[in-house]
Amino acid sequence: MRAWPVIAAMFVALGGLSAVAGYEMASPRGGAWREIAWPFPRDGWPAGRAFRCGAAACGIDVEVYLRPKLGFCNCDSGVADDDEVDRVADVDMISPRFAPLRAGEVVRVAEMPGRIRAYDLDMPDGKRTAIGIAVSHRCDLMAVAAQGRGDAAQVQRAVLGLLESAEVNKWMTVAMEGR
Repeated sequence: MRAWPVIAAMFVALGGLSAVAGYEMASPRGGAWREIAWPFPRDGWPAGRAFRCGAAACGIDVEVYLRPKLGFCNCDSGVADDDEVDRVADVDMISPRFAPLRAGEVVRVAEMPGRIRAYDLDMPDGKRTAIGIAVSHRCDLMAVAAQGRGDAAQVQRAVLGLLESAEVNKWMTVAMEGR
């Protein structure tokens, strides 16, 4: 009879652990984001991962594209300035007609330092906001480009939310160690 409270406590603990494990393995941001096919033509770098979140879940429609560029970063200084973000963050794949909104900022993603910058995009169906992020680990670079129908703060908040998710954070870390 004394074993029942111990057994019940074990089941409660296992249930709690299962809930935590399920949460950690869920899609980024609890299913708000869904992975989509890489939408860009092949170039000198492998395709990465692409995600979409709709206005109902994220407050705005936003897409994020991320991929590692192994061996493509300055081994000493990492991502040094906004010009480098403009060159490497892949915003030009979304549209070659982009203009920075302001100076970029220092950012840290998946324990990697780098820079983040917001842009106006001129698209055939109207203006959009883009976010470019370039972070480095040793001599490798993680390029992140995003586009959304919202102001720069909204798009940036959504993008960073995705990048901070356990699944995407883990994938970025593993991809950067992929040598």
